[in-house]
Amino acid sequence: MTLTPSPVDSSILGAQLMDDGCRFALWAPRASRVELALVAADRSQRNVDMAGNPDGVWIVHVPGVEAGQRYGFRVHGEWNPDKGVRANPAKLLLDPYARAITAGVDYSGPILDHTAESNYEIDETDSFESVPLSVVVAGSAAPTPIEQRRPLEECVIYETHVKGFTTLHPAVPEHLRGTYSGLAYDAVIDYLLETGINTVQLLPVHHFVSEPFVVGKGLSNYWGYNTLGFFAPHASYSSVGTLGEQVDEFKQMVSKFHENGIEVLLDVVYNHTAEGGHQGPTLSFRGLDHRGYYRLTNDLRNDYDVTGCGNSVDTSHPGVLNMIIDSMRYWVTEMGVDGFRFDLATTLIRDENHHVDQEHEFKKRIAADPAFEGIKMIAEPWDMGPYGYQVGNWGHGWSEWNDQYRNFMRDFWRGATQGVSTLATRLSGSPDIFDHDGRPLASSVNFITAHDGFTMRDLVTYDIKHNDANGEGNRDGADDNRSWNCGWEGETTDQAINDFRHRQVKNMMATLILSSGVPMITAGDELGRTQGGNNNAYCQDSPISWVHWDTLDDWGDVHELSATLMRARRDHAPLRSQNFRRHEPVLDAEGHPTGRFDLAWLDGWDGEMREEQWHDGGRRHLGMYTSDADSAFLVFFNGAANDVLVRLPGAPWADGYEVMATTAHREELPGDPIAPMQEFDLPGRSVTLLRCILPSTVAPRSEDGDALPVDQAQLEPTEAEEIAEQNITPEAISGEQSPVEG
Repeated sequence: MTLTPSPVDSSILGAQLMDDGCRFALWAPRASRVELALVAADRSQRNVDMAGNPDGVWIVHVPGVEAGQRYGFRVHGEWNPDKGVRANPAKLLLDPYARAITAGVDYSGPILDHTAESNYEIDETDSFESVPLSVVVAGSAAPTPIEQRRPLEECVIYETHVKGFTTLHPAVPEHLRGTYSGLAYDAVIDYLLETGINTVQLLPVHHFVSEPFVVGKGLSNYWGYNTLGFFAPHASYSSVGTLGEQVDEFKQMVSKFHENGIEVLLDVVYNHTAEGGHQGPTLSFRGLDHRGYYRLTNDLRNDYDVTGCGNSVDTSHPGVLNMIIDSMRYWVTEMGVDGFRFDLATTLIRDENHHVDQEHEFKKRIAADPAFEGIKMIAEPWDMGPYGYQVGNWGHGWSEWNDQYRNFMRDFWRGATQGVSTLATRLSGSPDIFDHDGRPLASSVNFITAHDGFTMRDLVTYDIKHNDANGEGNRDGADDNRSWNCGWEGETTDQAINDFRHRQVKNMMATLILSSGVPMITAGDELGRTQGGNNNAYCQDSPISWVHWDTLDDWGDVHELSATLMRARRDHAPLRSQNFRRHEPVLDAEGHPTGRFDLAWLDGWDGEMREEQWHDGGRRHLGMYTSDADSAFLVFFNGAANDVLVRLPGAPWADGYEVMATTAHREELPGDPIAPMQEFDLPGRSVTLLRCILPSTVAPRSEDGDALPVDQAQLEPTEAEEIAEQNITPEAISGEQSPVEG
C-alpha cells in the first residue's frame, strides 16, 4: 500500500522565518482541518487555521512571529481505529520538523488519545498543559567543517553519551557538566586526542522522552533510544536554554570537535518513536496520521512492531521516508555531522508488506543524494521482525556492526572456543561475512562492548547480570553475556584476581584495536568503567552509567596500553589496511618481491600455519604478520592459560623484532631486539605487538628470481622442499572456511 497524497516539496515543512513573520507547514494527509496553536509563556494559546493543499500539506503564514515562539498543532478528522485513523484535536501535537522542542512530558496528564477503559474510545480532554512544545528557530551558520573527513578504515570510533561522559569530570566546570558545551570542553578534547580517539559516536541526541512505565518506577530513559523529534537536539543537554539555544550550542560543540580533527557521528533512531504502541501517549505522529507514519497490522487497529518498542516507523510511505531523509540532510548540512549509526536499521528497509528489501528506496535515496557524499553510514543490521538479521547484506556504501566479532572475541578470551581458525577470520575483518561484491574492509565495525550490555571491566568481573536497580526483578537485559568473572563474582580485594582482570581487559582492548576493520570502543572501557554488573542500564541516569574519572588512578595501565596501540594503528599503515588482505606478495620500490606478504599467519615455530594446525581444536596461540613495502608487524595472540614456547622466523620476514606493546608484564618477554630463531616463552593469556626489523639487503631469491618464502634461505634444499610442502597458504585450506578468504 502506497500512501497518497505525499508532499510535493517536503523542504517547506516545519516553521521557517520569512517576510516579517513565519510560515508553518505540516503534512497531515487525512486531516479535515488543522489549527496552528501559538503558545505564550503562560501557556495561553492563539489558534490559526491552516490551509490544506492537495498533497496533504497544510500551510499558513503568520506575521509578527519571531524566533523562540512556541507552537503546536491540533488536527481534526476522523476517529476510526478500525481504519487506522485516530484524529483527536484535544491533543496538542508536536511538529515532526521542529528544530527545537522545549522539554519532556507530564505522564500523569491527559496525554492518551483514548480513554482509560478502552484503547479505541476517544478521550477529549485537552493535553496542552502536559506535553512539550515545538519552537521556532532562526537560521544560523553551519559548524566549522572538518578539514578533511578521513576514510572510515582510519577511524577509531568512540561511542559515548553526551551527559554521562562529563557529569563527573573534575576539570569541566560544574555548570557545563552533562551538556554539549561540557563535551566540547578543552580538557575533554585533550583527553580524546591523547587517547587516540578521532571519531566520536554520540548516543541519541535527537530530542527524546522517557517511556511511561520507566517514569512510573521513578527512573528515566538515559540512553535516549525513544525519539520524539528527528530534527531537534535534545533539550536537556543544553547549558543555556531550550528555546532554540540548544541548536547553537550543538553547532558550537561540533565546531570544537572539527577544529581538533575529530569527526562526529550520530546514533539515530528512525525505526520507532516515543509514542509507543497505540495504547501509548499521542504527542505527534499518531495524531497526525496513525496509518501513515506507523506500520499497522492487517486489521489496521494495532501497530505492527518489529522493533520491540511498541511501534515501527513505516518507510514504505513516501511522506515518512521524506521526513527521514530530510532529517539526515539537515543534520549533515546545517548541524555539521559526519555520519550516522542507524539503530535497528533493518526496520528502515521493510516494504509495504513489512518484508526486508535490500533494494529499498531508503538506500537508493541515500546513495543518490549528493549531500551524503563522504558521509559515513553504519547499520545496526538487524531488528526483531522476520528475517531481521541482515549482517553482511548491506552492500556498498554501508558499514555494519559485527556482532559475530563481539561474540567470538568474548568467547576466545574466556576460553570458550576451539582452535584459531575463526580467530584469524575475525582478526582479518570477517571476510566470510563481508568480503563479497567488492565491499571494503571497513564494512566491518568491530566491537566487544557497546552501550547495551556489560562494560569491558564487567565482562571480567561478573558471570551474571545484576540489574536489580532497574526495578524489574533482574528479569531485563540479556542472559547471554559470554563473560567470565575470573574466579570471583563482583569486586574483590584479591590482588591476583584484580591483576588478572586488568590483563584480560587489556587483551580484549588490544585485540579490538589491532583487528582489521573499524574498531568501536565504548567510552570508559579504557578507564576501567563499571556498571556494577548492570547489563541494561538504559534507565540509569545515575552513577551506574556515568563515567567515573577517578578509575584512571587504578586502571591507568589499560589506558596507557590503549593509547599506545591507537597511536601505532594511526602511524603504521599495515595495522589499518584499507582492503581485505589475501596473502599477496609485498613488492619493493623497484617492483621486486620482498619475500613478505601483506598478511600471513605464523605458527610461532616453523613459519606459516599448516593445514593440520588450522584444524587443531586445542591450539590457542596464533601470530598475525602484516606488512607493506616499508614496514612489517607481528602480533601474537595467546589465549591459553599457560606460556607457549615460540621462536620467530628470520629473513625475509625480519632480521629482528622489537616489542612495541604487550598486555603481559614486560619482564615476561625477552629484551629488545629479539633475534631471529630465538626461542622464548610467549606469556599465557596475552597479546604482544612486535615491530619487525626488516632486512637491509635484497631478499634471497630462487633461480627464477622469486624471493624465497619463510626461512628457506637458511635451509638446505631438501629441508626447503619439505617446508614448502607444509607451508600452504590459507587459500589452500580445505574443509573449514579459510580465515583469510572465508
